[in-house]
Amino acid sequence: MDTPYLRQTTQLFQPTGNQGVLSAAATGLSDFILEKGADVAHVFHVSGINTQLLESPTLSLQLPNYCQVLEQAANLSGCDNFGLYYGQQFKPKALGLIGYIALCSPTLEHALKNMTSYFHLHQKDTLTRLIEQPDHWRLDYQVQHGAILARRQDAELTMGMFMNVIRSVLGQHYAPRAIHFEHTRPAECQEHSKLFNAPVYFDQPYNSILISKTDTSVCMPESDPILLTVIQDTLRLLNTQPSQQQLTDQVRSFIYLSFSQGEPQLERTAQELNMSSTCLTRKLKSYGTTFSALVDHVRCEVAEHYMKQNHMSISEMAFLLGYSEVSAFSRAFKRWFGITPRQWRH
Repeated sequence: MDTPYLRQTTQLFQPTGNQGVLSAAATGLSDFILEKGADVAHVFHVSGINTQLLESPTLSLQLPNYCQVLEQAANLSGCDNFGLYYGQQFKPKALGLIGYIALCSPTLEHALKNMTSYFHLHQKDTLTRLIEQPDHWRLDYQVQHGAILARRQDAELTMGMFMNVIRSVLGQHYAPRAIHFEHTRPAECQEHSKLFNAPVYFDQPYNSILISKTDTSVCMPESDPILLTVIQDTLRLLNTQPSQQQLTDQVRSFIYLSFSQGEPQLERTAQELNMSSTCLTRKLKSYGTTFSALVDHVRCEVAEHYMKQNHMSISEMAFLLGYSEVSAFSRAFKRWFGITPRQWRH
């Protein structure tokens, strides 16, 4: 079988050693940055992006650089909802294999299951899953790279990307039950409900789309069982390539995610990594650090990020960083930056 659809897809089957996220995720990014009024070359430069890596969808970028370029594009263009708008125009086929496996699937339910099952080959250090509820599905997405703190733009882009797959079969005005975001409520949040055509909730555990089960039984209009088999076989081959992530990044990620539960615990983190606390302590020591030092570093970085969000109160920051008292947060903040949070603000 030889069709333009198949020829176009097989060009994306080259295992190139994904370093973080395939460059397909940045399809049309240069033009969109320009459209929003920012200097493309400057945005890429300050984000550490090698533009040669954008020339082919099978090349890859470091995930921290990718998230950073979206944040910088929002900052330098003055478009606070940059990721939200970029995601709305992101076509499923632009994702390469992950987009095509969805389009070739028999039903929308299969499409979402296939995308979430293989998404880690498109983007590393990321959680994607489809959770079954009594009468609906919950599609979760979360970057779990310990070095990435500012990731709002990526989250809003990715939720838009998943919605475009859903709307490719259910129509451009389809309304899911709800949209969840893990970041705090942005200043121009009214646009989110308008574009997703659904209630939008912030400060949630994951970035999620809630969609009724009856909606996911709809057949995909471009379903192709032969091409689906080819793509699945290729993805299985790619899945045999080992994924490497520094232990410290994994620990940083678990620390960040555990702030909502209070003080991060060494024992709990070690359990998540399938090792004893003694083993984790020994491994971290070999990297020249400790668990408590990583907790302090992550808190410092997240605190600085939160301080730039002018709508967040200091008490809210303390809670989000796992402190039981604002005074404890203030003391730590002064140790990090030499001034109190209130002095920083004023």
